[in-house]
This record gives sequence, structure tokens and C-alpha cells, in this order.
Amino acid sequence: MAPISNGRLFFNEIPTGLPEPGKTTVYDTSETIDLDETSLGGGFLVKTLVLSIDPYQRGKMRDPNEQSYSAPYIIGEPLYNYGVGVVLRSEHPGIKPGTHLYGTMPFQQYFIRNESEKFTVLQDRIVGDEHNLPWSAYVGVCGMPGQTAYHGWKEFSKAKQGEIAFVTAGAGPVGSMVIQLAKRDGLKVIASAGSEDKVAFLRKIGTDVAFNYKTEKTLDVLQKEGPIDVFWDGVGGETLEAAIEAAARGARFIECGMISAYNGGVPYHVKNLTYIMSKELKISGFVVSSLHAKYLDEFYRQIPPMVARGELLYTEDIASGLENAGQAILDVQTGRNKGKSVVVVAQD
Repeated sequence: MAPISNGRLFFNEIPTGLPEPGKTTVYDTSETIDLDETSLGGGFLVKTLVLSIDPYQRGKMRDPNEQSYSAPYIIGEPLYNYGVGVVLRSEHPGIKPGTHLYGTMPFQQYFIRNESEKFTVLQDRIVGDEHNLPWSAYVGVCGMPGQTAYHGWKEFSKAKQGEIAFVTAGAGPVGSMVIQLAKRDGLKVIASAGSEDKVAFLRKIGTDVAFNYKTEKTLDVLQKEGPIDVFWDGVGGETLEAAIEAAARGARFIECGMISAYNGGVPYHVKNLTYIMSKELKISGFVVSSLHAKYLDEFYRQIPPMVARGELLYTEDIASGLENAGQAILDVQTGRNKGKSVVVVAQD
């Protein structure tokens, strides 16, 4: 076979605010690859099918000297995130051609790897009617975002029937899963989103009190509908302050994101932190990978079959083509995406 283009999305420069397509990230088609003849060096050749776009990627667009829980992107190298790909060729004894893999993948159309242990073989996880799910589901509701919701809720919510939960970014892939888990546990759920379309989706998945935080004051809603016993926080800032104000004694706060602080601007200083002590609040921050050993096998047994049966609902915002991934990253940071943001790089 003649060499073909191997498109890549590079990290080009560190943004000072929002990431700009064509400036922060640059799509490049100069590299070519011969799919039949390129050397594998004992590894396997993967065709990228879908890539996940997630809020935390903004935190990776930083000076490499700044410490964080996740490694920074390197200028001049492709971005990377969770994805699903299909193996085209393999010299690895544990990986067969035709196998579908889930794991961290570069933002490029084709790549070679040697480390099979860094990927999940999806054929080993899929059972029964899960075969009807698109591969995109395995980077969203059945991937890292779903795992974040499942692991964090199971570990930290200590939910009791009849309690009240408040979920921020409720229409996103993490928040929407949390809402549905909370409803299955018998809680009243308050949830916020940033548009009327997203609020409608919150109601569709069972949210008891759904509101647009841009048109209604969060604290007013919480004081009317609370006090809250569980707070799922993906926003931080003023919303965190409102949740502390409206928290019941002994409430559990689950901190999994702070998107209000991801893109610069004036930091919001929470002013009522003394309530953490006086209300005896339990605040737990976590990174999903830290809980994989405890919950990942259980997650794959429980969640994908429920999704396939329609017992857990999800929405996707799909961009077609790797060249559109930079815009998808920006849309997630500004809340313009409607559902789990996924880039479809290629078909099977």
C-alpha cells in the first residue's frame, strides 16, 4: 500500500485564557504512514476511531514546571486523551488484529504501541446486548466520565434514601450519571446547567429540581429546595460557596472538578469556609484513577449493560474529523457542547 496521510493535532502554545483552535492547537497532515509496511518493532498498529474531549484537558495546557495531578501537554507533540481504536496489525502476542482497545491515545489517526497493559481490550468487557452500543459510548458514559461518576458516588456519597443531592454541570457526562445514580438510591436531586436545552435534559433523566444557573441564582434555589446532604462539584468558585451556605450538618462534598477556574480570570475566593467546621462538612477530592483498583471491574459489570438496556441515559456532542478537535476542546471550556463531547476520527 502507498503511504497515506497520518493527521495529527499538535499542542502549539500555552494559552493565557481559552484555548484557541489554530493557535493553541494546530492540525497537521504532513506525516505519512504505510499501513502495510511500517515497522511495528514487536508492537501493534492502531487506527484511532473516537477520542474523548474533557474539561480537565485545559489543565494540561500549562507550563511544564507547574505541578498538577496530570502531566502537561508538550509543545510540538500531539495532544492525547482517552479514546477507542482498532488494531490493524500486531506483532504483540497478547493483542490480535481486529481487537478494539480503550485507553489513552494520541490525537493522530494511526499510532504504534508496545505496552498492552495500558489499554483495556473492550471485547473482553462487552457482554450481551452491549454490542449495540457505539464505540463513542466507551469514552463517555462507559468510559472515564462514567467511571468518575460511579467511583466517586460509591466511595464518598454515603447516600441515604430521602436525602437531597445537588449536582453541578448536571447535563455533562459526569453530572448526568451522578444524577441517575442518586435517583436510583432514592435521593431528591437538584441540578444546574447553563442552557434551557440542558435543563430539559436534566428533567428527562429524572432531576427533581433543574435550573439554569445563568438565569436563576444558585443560592436562592438551594435555600428553597435544600438543605443539601450531598454536593457533587464540578464547578467550584461561587457555586461551591452557595453549596456550603445551603449545606445540612454533616453534608458530604465530592470535589471532582473546578471548571470555573480553568481558563484564567480573577480567582473567586470562597468567603464562608468557616462553615466547613461549624457544619461538620465532609469534603473529599479525588482523581478517578485512584479508585480503579476498587471499582473498575464492578463498573464494567454494572454500567455498560444498564446503558445498553436504556436504564441509564446519555447524550453525545459528536464532531467528525480530527481537524475539528481543537474547536471541540474550546466548546467544552465554554459550555457550548450539548452532551458528552466526542471526536469521531474514523469509522471501523
